[in-house]
Amino acid sequence: MDVILIGGGTDVKANSYYMLEIEFSNGEQREFDVKPYIKGEWYGKLRDVSYFNAVETDGFTVVWPEGQDICPDELYEFSKVRAVL
Repeated sequence: MDVILIGGGTDVKANSYYMLEIEFSNGEQREFDVKPYIKGEWYGKLRDVSYFNAVETDGFTVVWPEGQDICPDELYEFSKVRAVL
């Protein structure tokens, strides 16, 4: 089985309904649903919309101000290609 390594997110934008629009280093633009991750004390902080919107990329993955992040492999594997209109 071949393994294809995809670089991390190079740009991220928070969207409505706890969705992220992520551009990966291979140029793909994908959407990732964060809702399943928003539980417990640590990731539950993402329920606050203004905090959720403070997401950034460190060139490898997406991160929030207090250190919450999501594995870049998960971001890619469980995201969907953005529809182009």
